[in-house]
Amino acid sequence: MRGQRDRSSSRDESSVSFLVPIKSFVDAKERLAKVLDPDQRRSFAKELASGVLEATKIANTAVVCDDDEVASWAAQRGASVIWAPGKGLNGAVSEGVGVLAALGYERITVVHADLPFPERLRSLPDVQGVLLVPDRRHDGTNVLEIPASSDFAFSYGRASFARHLDEATRLGLTTEVLDDDELSIDVDLPEDLVEMSERARQRGPEGPRVNT
Repeated sequence: MRGQRDRSSSRDESSVSFLVPIKSFVDAKERLAKVLDPDQRRSFAKELASGVLEATKIANTAVVCDDDEVASWAAQRGASVIWAPGKGLNGAVSEGVGVLAALGYERITVVHADLPFPERLRSLPDVQGVLLVPDRRHDGTNVLEIPASSDFAFSYGRASFARHLDEATRLGLTTEVLDDDELSIDVDLPEDLVEMSERARQRGPEGPRVNT
C-alpha cells in the first residue's frame, strides 16, 4: 500500500475502510464511445473517481488497481494504493479486502468509482452484516459493505446484485439493502449520462459536468 488518508469522526473510522477499484483511465467507459471521444471518456472517468475519493475522506480509503497512472493519481489524492495486476475486478477486490483485513480493518466498503453523486457515502447506515446499494436497475452493486473476516466471494458484472444477496445468505450474514436515489446512479451507458445530466440540473451547480 502507498500513502494514507486522514480520518474524520463521522463513522467508526478506526475499523472501517473504503476500497475503490479503478481500471485504467485510458480504457475506462468504453460503452460511452458513441457519445464521448477517448479524451472525454478519460477525463470523465477521472472526474467521477475524484468525486468518489473526495466523499470517502471520512475514513481510510484504498484504491486497488493495476495501472501506473491510476496509482500515481490516487496517491496524490491521499488514498492508499493496493497493487493487484491481472486479477480482474473480482480478484482485485478480493485482494484489496485481504490486504485491508490484514491491516486490522474490520469492515470494508467497496465503492465503484463511477458514481456522479457520491456524497451520501459520508452517511451510510451502520450495519452488522452486509450492506448493499444496488444500481437504479437493481442489476449491479454500486456499494457493498462487508465484514472483512467474512470470506465474501465477490461476483461483479451483470446481475451482481442478486448474486451478492445470495452470497450474503450463503454466509449467514444479515443483509440490509439501501435503495438510494443518488448512490444508485452510476454511468456506464449513454442513457446513464442522460439520467446524470437530468439529476445534475435538479441539484444545481454542484452536479458533475461533462461536455457531450
